[in-house]
Amino acid sequence: MSQNPSLFLSVGKPVKDEYGCGIGKIASFAVTPSGKFDSVYIELGDGTFSKHSTDHLKINGADITLISNIKAQSDILCDQIPLIWRKDQALKDLTEKKKISKEMYSELHANFDGLLTQLKTEAQALLEEIDDEIAASTDTIKGLNYAFVNLEIEHDIGKLDNPTYETAFAMIQANLKRAHMEKTDFELTRSKLSNVLLGDSTRTRLPEAPKTSSSFSSSPGLPEPPVVVYVKEIGKAGV
Repeated sequence: MSQNPSLFLSVGKPVKDEYGCGIGKIASFAVTPSGKFDSVYIELGDGTFSKHSTDHLKINGADITLISNIKAQSDILCDQIPLIWRKDQALKDLTEKKKISKEMYSELHANFDGLLTQLKTEAQALLEEIDDEIAASTDTIKGLNYAFVNLEIEHDIGKLDNPTYETAFAMIQANLKRAHMEKTDFELTRSKLSNVLLGDSTRTRLPEAPKTSSSFSSSPGLPEPPVVVYVKEIGKAGV
């Protein structure tokens, strides 16, 4: 999020998550000595406070949204992994053109390779965290479906009047919608991150095609990054 000196004007305003559910209100910000907004403090509904990076805040007029930590980390990794890969490939290209020495290539390549390894390790750990969230969303959906069935039974046998039934029905439906949206979002985030890793590892294993005189004549500059295809896994979007 851009550093906006008027951020303190949002103190006291409500904050929602990515699915429109209220989280709490902005209580204050942590500011570095240089004046950079570092963190935001949010008062939750139960009166407790939570601290988040201001990079996770998305402000659109009067609407303030807190982006989940998982999605923020995934976006960073999906940008950084292909970028570092491209830099490493550009470095290799410079070596082949004898624009840098082999010694310099070895040193810089080791740096890029080490960073890629670190980023991919972080991505694998994040995938495991996403899997846990998908499992939790699945359990929530299952529980809400059971609640819905029991609500219908109690209403059908006359133990719930219509106003009470309709109120409870609306509550369950709203929570089911949110749970489905959350699960689908986690699955799409997982698919995106998985394909970035798959594209990188596949490209790394493939042998290089022999260069011809026209190989790069129409595409000067950095080589293309690994091809990433975002595929939504069939059968996981809804329960």
